[in-house]
Amino acid sequence: MKHNIIAILLSTLALSACAKTTNETHSNSTAQKNDPELQQRIKTLVEKTKKNMIFVQGGTFMMGDFGELVNKGKLPFDGDAHSKPLHKVTLDSYSLNAYKSSYEDLDTYSAATGKPKVMNDPDLQARRYKDAAAGLNWYQARDYCQWLGKQLNVPMDLPTEAQWEYAARNRGQQVVYPTDNGKLEYGKNFNSYEQQQAFTETVAENSIILITQLGAHQPTPLGFYDLINENLEWVADWYAPDYYSKSPEKNPKGPETGTAKVLRSTNINDEYMIRTAFGFTFSRMFMEPKKQNDELSYYNTSVRCAANSPSPIKK
Repeated sequence: MKHNIIAILLSTLALSACAKTTNETHSNSTAQKNDPELQQRIKTLVEKTKKNMIFVQGGTFMMGDFGELVNKGKLPFDGDAHSKPLHKVTLDSYSLNAYKSSYEDLDTYSAATGKPKVMNDPDLQARRYKDAAAGLNWYQARDYCQWLGKQLNVPMDLPTEAQWEYAARNRGQQVVYPTDNGKLEYGKNFNSYEQQQAFTETVAENSIILITQLGAHQPTPLGFYDLINENLEWVADWYAPDYYSKSPEKNPKGPETGTAKVLRSTNINDEYMIRTAFGFTFSRMFMEPKKQNDELSYYNTSVRCAANSPSPIKK
């Protein structure tokens, strides 16, 4: 009898939770339909996303630090063991956004879903310039991409690490830096400290966090902006230091589990690290996907969504 009562209670709680979730979803949906301004914002974001999704034809490349193939003495470009060994990867075709998502994009998502705005900590308000890369944790980044995919009716998610690198290297070519010419030229294709400081002063007086406007420099040959400018980018993969040694060739997706997620791109506020260690097309960083109640840890981590579709997205 006791077990039956417990089972009934658990069932009741489960049904209540389900009903609550359903009611919340219905409430959000109703609120959207009754808010023409929000509907227009969503429509604008959808059209913008369609326009900015770049189709990347699949293919095969050697992923990782390719210094041994191009440098004298077969020397690597960096000393990081986890960017090695060089290994063969074959990817299906996909699409990737030309830009990291901005605060304006994420605010539309928050308004549509009823979720809190990202980076809403009072100490980070200056960072929330509408056309700057939004800071957010991995779970927020993944949820945003999946929500956006539903609006476009295409399967969208974070790119895999292999997809990010393949695109950054112009479909797997031996490109060292993901810029317009494969080189790093401060002030021309990458923000100098002085440029960052000058722009920050125009949009956020007295801010101690440097801000940069997305799309300020020329894109890569494939059309991608800021792959090495303005915030690290979350990818889908869990991190493991030895993953490259056992990665499958076809569409690798990283380890099945882990404690940290992989990040690509660079932290724009750390010029020394970019000059000496990071910023390569194959550079790998990693971080916990979420630290409880700690927005400050994620002000420089951003999102660029991918669509896993074998054909281009209809504009």
